[in-house]
Amino acid sequence: MSEPKSSVRSRSVPKLALETVMADKAGNPLRRALWLDAMDRQLRPHLPPALANRCRLANVDGEHLVFLVDSPVWHAKVRLAEDQLLDAARSIGLKATRVTVKTATAPPHSPVRENQRSTAVSAATHKGLRDALDALQDVKSTRS
Repeated sequence: MSEPKSSVRSRSVPKLALETVMADKAGNPLRRALWLDAMDRQLRPHLPPALANRCRLANVDGEHLVFLVDSPVWHAKVRLAEDQLLDAARSIGLKATRVTVKTATAPPHSPVRENQRSTAVSAATHKGLRDALDALQDVKSTRS
């Protein structure tokens, strides 16, 4: 006679997906991105207030810092503040000697894809919404 199989799983704890990826060589880009994000968060409080919210540390390549901005105006302002940026980077332990600024053509966070853009409301939809609004106003006026 065989014993019934237990519904209790083995006692080994499954690895979290992030730990699994990070343990492998394939996790190097993810580790790099997390490190860059941590450096950006450490650097931000040391930046001039006007720049802190308008630029982002995009890369560190040895002694070379790369910042990302969203418009040519901020590109110029970051270039003018290069010495301050280098001092700020050195204050958090980076051995920075050079700054490059790149202007993004789209915002660095949550870009809108073509298929996500809203389209104009059709005439039928517009008429349906107008009729629904009129009906709601009729109900409201009869209650008053």
